[in-house]
Amino acid sequence: MNSTTLEARIVDLTHDGLGVADLGGRRFFIPGCLPTERVLLAPRKGRRKYQQADLVEILEPAAERVVPPCEYFGRCGGCVLQHLDPLAQLHLKEASVRAAFLRIGGVEPEEWLAPIQGPQWNYRRKARLGVRYVEGKGRVLVGFKERATRLLTDMAHCSVLATPFDKLLGELATLIGTSTVKRRLPQVEVAVGDSAAAMVLRTLDPPTEADKNAFCEFGRRHHVDVYTQSGGPGTVKPLEPDQARTLDYRLEALDLRFEFAPTDFIQVNAVVNAAIVEQALGLLNVGPSDRVLDLYSGLGNLSLPLAQHANQVTGVEAEAGLVARAVRNAQLNGLGNTRFLSGDLNQPEWSFMREHWDLVVLDPPRSGAQVVVEQIGQMNPRGILYISCHPATLARDAEKLVTSQGYRMRTAVVADMFPHTHHVEAMAFFER
Repeated sequence: MNSTTLEARIVDLTHDGLGVADLGGRRFFIPGCLPTERVLLAPRKGRRKYQQADLVEILEPAAERVVPPCEYFGRCGGCVLQHLDPLAQLHLKEASVRAAFLRIGGVEPEEWLAPIQGPQWNYRRKARLGVRYVEGKGRVLVGFKERATRLLTDMAHCSVLATPFDKLLGELATLIGTSTVKRRLPQVEVAVGDSAAAMVLRTLDPPTEADKNAFCEFGRRHHVDVYTQSGGPGTVKPLEPDQARTLDYRLEALDLRFEFAPTDFIQVNAVVNAAIVEQALGLLNVGPSDRVLDLYSGLGNLSLPLAQHANQVTGVEAEAGLVARAVRNAQLNGLGNTRFLSGDLNQPEWSFMREHWDLVVLDPPRSGAQVVVEQIGQMNPRGILYISCHPATLARDAEKLVTSQGYRMRTAVVADMFPHTHHVEAMAFFER
């Protein structure tokens, strides 16, 4: 064995997909490994207790190992778990949420529901892609960052992106490379609705008329509406206003339709989102006399399904544009028992916090809902549904709800919103 390599058994997998080896109390973190595998690793330079290493060879593969179907796996930082069987990915994510509940919150649910799973490929209907002109290559790259670097992956396609963008990265890179803004266009945001697709070109300098014509021709050829963005959200404009279509998605089982703008936040996996909404309604068991408070309500993704059963639903969202979209979506769906407010929920003492609510829904960003949770007792809801994209802050807030706010965590469930990545969505239901 080469003196620069070490033989080790992988004993664990981190939440972000790194294999863990323990050699005499020194822990190594190695990409591309799975628990139970015997491997050769090459330590990277450094004498830290927690050290990165590179995989040299797999001596004994795990039973759950599969051949990654993507040619960019290992370089692209978008997916880190393609070498793990999809069902095993789901079990790993559930285990990470379980561990966070116990380690951080010292709590656990009375019942775990069956994990929610959707399509493994072409599921991602929203994405921000990096764009960079690379002098050494003499061309533009479009895609996700490489793993553990600031460089962009040289890629022509991406199988997790929704159609048509899954096959357009190479052609889009060539298009931008022929423009006058190839060095001044750092990002493309793509969005796919049920009946239209759009892309937003973030331009630091204004494109020429020839650039605009080329962008529009690309859009017409691929049935994609093209927008430019020169500054903040208010600068997003379609290049062909008369041709731009409305982006929307539907929750077919509920007969609800939601409109959204190309840069709006929506849940990226349509199938998983629909399943989460269905599960949420079942857990909350909303009655016709219930007043429901939906915090971090976005464009009404949960508010409108709740309003179909409740007496009144109030949604609160920090981003004014999403509030306006929620109002519009309520009108589109004929739901007059809703109201939507704009408010920063990191600020205490909102008037609605002093009202009584029968049910409260929380769907916060990664930072969690600490300020809200500390006040939730005065609202005295009988049930609280907490949807989270970050197990650590969910566990932190769950501990507060259980130990100081008088609730028990009845059920929890994980959802694989982002297959092949380390991201996990979790939902917990608390009863008074």
